[in-house]
Amino acid sequence: QVQLVESGGGLVQAGGSLRLSCAGVGFGRSFSSYSMGWFRQAPGTERELIAAIGWTGTNTYYIDSVKGRFTISRDNAKNTVYLQMNSLKPEDTAVYYCNADATPDLLRSGSHSFGWGQGTQVTVSS
Repeated sequence: QVQLVESGGGLVQAGGSLRLSCAGVGFGRSFSSYSMGWFRQAPGTERELIAAIGWTGTNTYYIDSVKGRFTISRDNAKNTVYLQMNSLKPEDTAVYYCNADATPDLLRSGSHSFGWGQGTQVTVSS
């Protein structure tokens, strides 16, 4: 059974950093063929894509509000995608999820290939 398992969230003060991980369980070698995305959902809002990375790791996408602060990367040998979050702000507080699809553009369109995991909570205090 294929699963995406998020971890690394926590409580941090504004200006701090966190590194999130998303492990692809049960993918085998197919993980490297997927583009991966990090999404977040704050209370009362819809889940939104905030960063995406192509299967080679060279094609990345960020929404404007996280550009220059967040970095998405992947290690296909470990079937894991990361989100390094620096200069965190209270408005980054949300549950963070990962998902996958064939291309970053499909992720940007709202498409995703797998069910949602439990996510990882990020809380940034002011």
